[in-house]
Amino acid sequence: MSDCIFCRIAAGEIPADIIYEDEDIVAFRDINPQAPQHIQIIPKRHIETILDLTDDDITLTGRMVLVANKIAREAGIAERGYRLVFNCRRDAGQEVFHIHLHLLGGRRMNWPPG
Repeated sequence: MSDCIFCRIAAGEIPADIIYEDEDIVAFRDINPQAPQHIQIIPKRHIETILDLTDDDITLTGRMVLVANKIAREAGIAERGYRLVFNCRRDAGQEVFHIHLHLLGGRRMNWPPG
């Protein structure tokens, strides 16, 4: 999708602090971090919301979580803990309509989150 900012980041058209990339997934630092470590993990393929996922996406979403685990370990936040968040649609806080997994860590998280 040419007007999707995350598609453009994945395609290398918009600069980002990319910390992980493979054939299907890109991870980069959030430009408005809500924690000392705030990483966006996205599929390169445009999927608007998590409601648009199908059975064919099980491997992709599972890999997104595994990438988050790898990044958390490398960032040194895995042992103390971190949060993974998918927002779905506006009322849940989704601002970019391209699925993305937030990895947040490096500080104590509050509960409830909203």
